[in-house]
Amino acid sequence: MEKKKTTQKSHPKPELDDPDSGLWNWIIHRGTAATFLCISLFAVLVRLGVSLHPYSGAGIPPKYGDYEAQRHWMEITTNLPVKQWYRNSTSNDLSYWGLDYPPLTAYQSYFHGIFLRFFDPQSVSLYSSRGYESYFGKLLMRWTVLSSDVLIFFPAVLYFIISYYYGKPNSQKRNIGWHIAVILLNPCLILIDHGHFQYNCISLGLTVAAVAAILSDRDVIGSVLFSLALNHKQMSAYFAPAFFSYLLGKCLRQQRPFVKVVKLGLAVVGTFAVVWSPYLYSAEAFLEVLSRLAPFERGIYEDYVANFWCTTSIVIKWKRLFATQPLKLLSLAATVSMCLPSMIQLILAPRKSSFLYGLLNSALAFYLFSFQVHEKSILLPLLPASLLALEEPSVFLWLAQNGLISMFPLLVRDKLVLPYVALYSLFSLLYYTPSGRQHERETCYLTLKVLLLGCVIALHVAYLTVTPPRRYPFLSEAIIMLLCFSQFVLVFLYANYRQWTVSKLSSPSTDKKKHL
Repeated sequence: MEKKKTTQKSHPKPELDDPDSGLWNWIIHRGTAATFLCISLFAVLVRLGVSLHPYSGAGIPPKYGDYEAQRHWMEITTNLPVKQWYRNSTSNDLSYWGLDYPPLTAYQSYFHGIFLRFFDPQSVSLYSSRGYESYFGKLLMRWTVLSSDVLIFFPAVLYFIISYYYGKPNSQKRNIGWHIAVILLNPCLILIDHGHFQYNCISLGLTVAAVAAILSDRDVIGSVLFSLALNHKQMSAYFAPAFFSYLLGKCLRQQRPFVKVVKLGLAVVGTFAVVWSPYLYSAEAFLEVLSRLAPFERGIYEDYVANFWCTTSIVIKWKRLFATQPLKLLSLAATVSMCLPSMIQLILAPRKSSFLYGLLNSALAFYLFSFQVHEKSILLPLLPASLLALEEPSVFLWLAQNGLISMFPLLVRDKLVLPYVALYSLFSLLYYTPSGRQHERETCYLTLKVLLLGCVIALHVAYLTVTPPRRYPFLSEAIIMLLCFSQFVLVFLYANYRQWTVSKLSSPSTDKKKHL
């Protein structure tokens, strides 16, 4: 009783390390909610600023670009029955931006289409709305991305921050604000979603929420959330080996492992069944949708993406030497083999400390070696790198900078050079804030950074001002591709090494349950 009276009088702030301290009390007393809100408001303003600039395919007929693809999907889903969304017909010409993402993307397009139809019916009118680019229509489209970001990605980041820092020592809690900022102000994600125009914030937000749930030992919820991410964008499969290996390894170390595996399996199958239910009435309908998700006819690579197949094509002409079928098998074998070391480690020693590294390694393996990778796919390995920013700040900076550079040719085509430079500068200032990574500010390290920055600036200026030889029109893109590929490989090797060493340093006792 005396203890309770003393507590009521002094109102001490509950320690995060105290298991009796409630989660809500921690959020309030530590100021996490206020910090997150302030950074979120600034992140929204940055997104609004970027959205004022052009987007993919603006004013470029006949197919325009990603903006038109997203608008067209809203047009199709709001005007046709659900069974016809993925079916080629006179009303739905699949050669003109046919749906090529899983059903959850189609449902998202439907709800956004309803929103557009309420305020601007012409923007989703069947047949007549192709290439529709009215000013009001653009505002509505930009709003759908911003609202998706705020409603899905932002809360998922808060959930992750709470799960990640709950129980950590005071020395690490001081970096909460910095960590929130580097995740929410990820320049690559902002430029692609709010500049180029996509909805990666939804699938990535669901993935972040799934990671947070698993860090909180809510494995069933985490499995459901990741299944939703897979059903929004099939590229979320970049993370699947890490999720599968960690959860399997964890199940094998519990009582009644078979029951645990079945429980998680049912959660995954149930989620997929609900999402795919409109297309499960026949095998033909199911395969019709499935065939749209694998664009093998486009070849093993498109454009100048900084992965293995495109980079080595300078020497080995993969598309000329091999047909699509052997290339599919070759890329599959390469991707699986590169994922294996990370997967084996997570199965043998499923530690939370190595789970995030596993996500990074899995995503990088897919980016570097899988079939039909786009420049924008660097967002997937960059996500776990941002979640690891506190433990691996140099890796995050390394990957983020090279990810930005690898997308530079794409952003130049979209006329997004100004927001690119602004966000690159903002990210650099944010990373080197006084509360950031002070231990990295040694003289030699800074000298190297300045030299590298000078080279990067020279590369950008040369790309914009120097005309390449007529014989090699894509020389600048090839140089950027070679540079970034080499850096991605180095990050991949280092992250694999760190995953194994971190696992050895940690013990099962450090993975105490955190039911939030």
